Amino acid sequence: MGAGHDHGASAIRAGERHRGRLWAAVWVLAAFMVVEAVAAWVTGSLALLSDAGHMFTDVLGIAMALAAITAARRAGRDPQRTFGLYRLEVLAALANAVLLSGVAVYVLVEAVSRFGHPPQVLAGPMLAVAVGGLLANVVAFALLRPGAQESINVRGAYLEVLGDLLGSAGVIVAALVIATTGWWYADPIVAVVVGVLILPRTWRLARAAVRILVQAAPEHLEVPAVRARLAALPGVCDVHDLHVWTLTSGMEVASAHLTIEPTAELTAVLTAARHALHDEFAIEHATLQVEPATASGACGPENW
Repeated sequence: MGAGHDHGASAIRAGERHRGRLWAAVWVLAAFMVVEAVAAWVTGSLALLSDAGHMFTDVLGIAMALAAITAARRAGRDPQRTFGLYRLEVLAALANAVLLSGVAVYVLVEAVSRFGHPPQVLAGPMLAVAVGGLLANVVAFALLRPGAQESINVRGAYLEVLGDLLGSAGVIVAALVIATTGWWYADPIVAVVVGVLILPRTWRLARAAVRILVQAAPEHLEVPAVRARLAALPGVCDVHDLHVWTLTSGMEVASAHLTIEPTAELTAVLTAARHALHDEFAIEHATLQVEPATASGACGPENW
């Protein structure tokens, strides 16, 4: 006998709640991305180009988040997809991390090549556009922040905007240095700093996505503690075949076999197990298989 605890997809619901904010952030960043790209070409600034490239990945990342939310919601109505397409969110986050890493590597390689022959940069236009880019990122940052704690994909876009915000600040510093001192090396140096700032955050995002895809237990959750808690329930003799994983951000899943005493009440054991998993470990979806104890009815240490 078994029991499952059904629930809505919290990660998808989170995306739905913040859909308007995501769209607003897309339009703000897309508009200014074009401005920065044109300005980078006109001024010859690699730092501004790196910021425009980073902003492009921001736009693409948020667009993928919106696409994943829409696809998962529609797939949830397909009876053949019993878990919907929740993993699309995780795949989008992983693709986002890979793309952003590629942009960072390109900027670093191009910056190194410029140290030998740093080109002249038009500091005035560069400064004006960088200030505008900073303001655009502040707006997008504020729009995405509420959903960053609820969805791994929104968090990916949020982290990109945060990095881009820091990058825009760096471009402003480079423009001021060039305008006041004429030291052209400030441009490739800031480009390197932007690239270095990008990589650690993207690696953390990629690591979180890969953990979900390989169905590893959530980092914040100790599987032995879950096993011990279930084994301590009244009427439970043994816990085996315990599996805990993350389906998508905000959706922890567990399955387990519980061996119970012959005198134990099935409904009471299942109810207690579901409450323990939900209240103490935030596991909302649990599938529990209940099995009788050995023929002798023993429920001693040999069954643990």
